[in-house]
Amino acid sequence: MHIGRFKTQSHIIDDKMVRGSLFEAVDNTMTFIISHLKVAFEITGKTSQRTEIFEYPLPAIRELVLNAIIHRDYKSPSDIQIRIFDKEITIFNPGKLYGGLTIDDLKTDNYQAQSRNKLITEAFYLTKDIEKYGSGYRRIREQIAEYPTMYFDFEENSGGYLVKIGYEKQKTDKVTDKVTDKVTDIQRRIKIIELIKINNKISTTEMAEIIDVTKRTILRDIEKLKEQNKVKRIGSEKSGYWQIIK
Repeated sequence: MHIGRFKTQSHIIDDKMVRGSLFEAVDNTMTFIISHLKVAFEITGKTSQRTEIFEYPLPAIRELVLNAIIHRDYKSPSDIQIRIFDKEITIFNPGKLYGGLTIDDLKTDNYQAQSRNKLITEAFYLTKDIEKYGSGYRRIREQIAEYPTMYFDFEENSGGYLVKIGYEKQKTDKVTDKVTDKVTDIQRRIKIIELIKINNKISTTEMAEIIDVTKRTILRDIEKLKEQNKVKRIGSEKSGYWQIIK
């Protein structure tokens, strides 16, 4: 699984190869994707209950990652390729649709599921990650219905299968104006911790570029996380690494 965070088609600001078991691949891929998504916080009620609103519906993204891993053509030497842009995520899967299934079929809610890799499908079914009735795309459409400007497109492309999910104006825009600077700080620090989970040797300069803030802001956030006993630095700036304190 090859994943990248792109500013443009030619400007890559983060890159990762995911290897491991198929189950690990799902979790590690989702961790990387989530670390690059915007999050808004809506505070409601007298108790100031906080609700996280992600840039994309996470169950829909997970469903697409699962589909890519379960249905890819494992005879192909190509990687699954995921590209995360500012307002779009694309997933390219080696291998075209299988068993006579068509693009038009997938646009309906009553298509018959087809499986190229029956044992892999069975494994994820037994762990309750998927159903075997072809309901995945129907659930995705239901999940993105709460994001009014979001689109969900798919096509056969270059010997494989390409999915695009994106939006014109993010759902979090209307919430962002309501949240305080303190909540914005929390959102940024959550991303810092997620980046450390992915790469514990990441530099503060790299964090600043990925999160799109100044290095001074990152250093201030790191100091706050240290004060809260959430992260610490082991070793020097050049040869050391970050440690998340549980």
